[in-house]
Amino acid sequence: MNLVVGAPLWLVLLLVVALAVAAIEDAVRLRISNLTCLVVIVCAIAAVALEGFQPALWQNAAVFILVLMLGTAAFAAGVLGGGDVKLLAGLGLWVNFSGAMALVAAVFLAGGLVALLYLATRAMRRATDWKSRRVPYGIAIAIGAIFVFGLQRGHLPGQPRPLPPIKILLRHH
Repeated sequence: MNLVVGAPLWLVLLLVVALAVAAIEDAVRLRISNLTCLVVIVCAIAAVALEGFQPALWQNAAVFILVLMLGTAAFAAGVLGGGDVKLLAGLGLWVNFSGAMALVAAVFLAGGLVALLYLATRAMRRATDWKSRRVPYGIAIAIGAIFVFGLQRGHLPGQPRPLPPIKILLRHH
């Protein structure tokens, strides 16, 4: 079940604010607070409460667990930070399998762009500082998630909106 599509706009906006905070935290401190990740998770739980529990939510739970397991392995290998893993797993609660595929693809694409930007600006960021070698992946997670969620809700500019259904009245003689 894709919670982003059915959630009220105010709840999705709260999620977007949490993602923006995570990106800023990661850009400034190379850390994403547990509180920010908790907001993402609580918003997902609120979306479930508002939409009603559906049996299809097992996919959301499976995405959460799978992302958390794979993310923990990436953290142990030094590829991702702990905050990145928690944020991405929390976002996993918002989407089903097909939504997760789109989310991961968008995050990877955004991650490549962020990494290229960081490589291009490395000289300006004191290349001798050990922190300048680390890429704040929370920025990519936020960009990818906001893009995918915007597409799913139909809120991106230039995106075609579905036409309303045509009602045909048949007269019986």
